[in-house]
Amino acid sequence: MIDFTAAEIAQITGGELAANPHLSPSSVVTDSREASPGALYVAKAGEHADGHDFIAAAFSGGAVLTLAEREVLDPDGLPYPSVIVQDAVLAMGALASAVVERIRQERAARGEDFSVIGITGSAGKTTTKDLLAGILGAQGATIAPQGSYNGEIGVPLTVFSADAGTRYLVIEMGATGVGHIRYLCDMVRPDTGVVLCVGTAHAGEFGGVENIALAKGEMAEAIPADGRVILNTDDARVAAMSSRATAPVWGFSADGDPQAAFRAEDLTLDDDGQPVFTLVFPDGSAHPIASRLIGLHHVNNLLAAAAAAYAVGVGPEAIAHSLSEQKAASRWRMERTERPDGITVINDAYNANPESMRAALKTLAQLGRQRRTWAVLGAMLELGDESIREHTAIGTQVVRLNIDQLLVVGKEARALYISAINEGSWGSEALFAADLDEAEEILGEHLQAGDLVLFKSSRNVGLRHLGDRIALRGQAAPAESASPSTQEKTFGGEEKGQL
Repeated sequence: MIDFTAAEIAQITGGELAANPHLSPSSVVTDSREASPGALYVAKAGEHADGHDFIAAAFSGGAVLTLAEREVLDPDGLPYPSVIVQDAVLAMGALASAVVERIRQERAARGEDFSVIGITGSAGKTTTKDLLAGILGAQGATIAPQGSYNGEIGVPLTVFSADAGTRYLVIEMGATGVGHIRYLCDMVRPDTGVVLCVGTAHAGEFGGVENIALAKGEMAEAIPADGRVILNTDDARVAAMSSRATAPVWGFSADGDPQAAFRAEDLTLDDDGQPVFTLVFPDGSAHPIASRLIGLHHVNNLLAAAAAAYAVGVGPEAIAHSLSEQKAASRWRMERTERPDGITVINDAYNANPESMRAALKTLAQLGRQRRTWAVLGAMLELGDESIREHTAIGTQVVRLNIDQLLVVGKEARALYISAINEGSWGSEALFAADLDEAEEILGEHLQAGDLVLFKSSRNVGLRHLGDRIALRGQAAPAESASPSTQEKTFGGEEKGQL
């Protein structure tokens, strides 16, 4: 982390200093349990608990300063060393902005390059971020988010991991409404911006899909004229964002759009459902890609990562080599497990919207031509007034893709179950479970050797954990990626409604 004294932190955040002005924190945490010697602990009121209640614990863990919204007294009746601000989250953003600016200045003084790449979209952000970080990590010091830290708390936490030795800073950006991407872009000032897609998830919260497009397009507007905007030309709403950009625009296309600067040609899936294609670059060169990710829907993520890496100076050969070597780096994204009894589990239940649900089901159908297929599906949350219609459409698709067995979990997804029965006149092929425990009992009773099982739902349904239990019966469960503290509203990929 870039060093700032307590006095500088107070000046940057507009806060009131109640500490030794020369204190210089060495890290920033929002969870008191993560506090280590020298930490700055950010205390804020959250959805589940008040971070101010954990200031004492943070100092016990080694924190030397807190960024807080009110004064808290220690056991001796003295205030903990603090910078008191009106809004701790906004103060975090101001401090993160100062960190980015300091890195730029220090690297420029040494004649060294520094690139900030912003990635947004309704789906695929984390996979694209992981792929891009994999490419750039081989070229120079790279900082990218843990998991899916992509909001007003997650982005600053990512920034605080950077220092003057950082060559590439990759930022994933989510939104819960219009103006949020603009806020994050103002914070980190990306010079390369990627927009992946505009989906219908959270349409109710945003007030319609056009507002989602309006929000995502803030990325295109934020990139300076000497930067680069990278847009998915297969998505008409994203392609239209070129009119909002002042920077040069590159398009990418999995559908082979001949006008796209980056495109996939001769696209197929291998026997394991992994994309194989030729990647065409703006310089006219073409390089074979044999991805280790599962599903055709990852092709746009691969292309977007390639375009962003190329924009910051990485050569086509290095990009193609990296894309063919990388596996999924984050959990519950088409995560495949082969059980000893011959059952294959694909756990894609980190998140779900109508677009990603359809993509996952198509992949299941493609992989399961010689096997019995199971679609274990939960609700797609935050669809607003479109929820029943969208779940009904997915139920219809399950039947039309000839998926052998459907298990719908939870009352929020019941329209999907009813739709499948009505479409296919199904009997025992469609099953309904009220909760995860009942679903686990059904699967334990009915799964057979050779079955291929897909788990897919929105994150808060919790289906990913059922997928883990089914996949790893008799084996040690994998470590779960970082989860939010109860001290916080939640952050990063856990942020409520982040899209």
